[in-house]
Amino acid sequence: MRKEIILAGFGGQGVMSIGKNLAEAGVEEGLEVSWVPSYGPEMRGGTANCTVILTDERIGAPLVDHPTEIVVMNRPSLAKFEPILRPGGTAFINSSMIPEPVSRTDIRAVYVPCDQIAQELGSPKVGNMVMLGACVAAVGVLKPQTIEEMIRAMFTGEKARLLALNLEAFRRGMACG
Repeated sequence: MRKEIILAGFGGQGVMSIGKNLAEAGVEEGLEVSWVPSYGPEMRGGTANCTVILTDERIGAPLVDHPTEIVVMNRPSLAKFEPILRPGGTAFINSSMIPEPVSRTDIRAVYVPCDQIAQELGSPKVGNMVMLGACVAAVGVLKPQTIEEMIRAMFTGEKARLLALNLEAFRRGMACG
């Protein structure tokens, strides 16, 4: 088993957080993992992407030329990464920002209304947790319970008030995946 995932969007959309959560959950579950972030010229508003490799084999190099999955939170990211997605791969699309369908017919597309669900939950900041849930459900490599435990560990102390919201966003995303 080897999953090579590219996650991309504008800075501030939480793509680095999604990638880091996937990588940390992979470590927790005993997988070999690589997480490589890449930022554009601005943290918020500029482009940001990262690559995550989850595998049960040794990782020789953390390079991902033709991912098995892409997670795109905005149109520029779809335009950049859809062409390099492997045939038969899966594209996770934030359909709140990208209403048009993918152009390729040799890939699977999972449309997740991340921003819409986040608004319904009362916080535009949890769109990334919605997408994380969709990815975990559709890819099927990581256990949802592992991610939920990590979310619980992230939201302690003063952040504890955000725990229920983030868990609900993750679960709503799972339903989309």
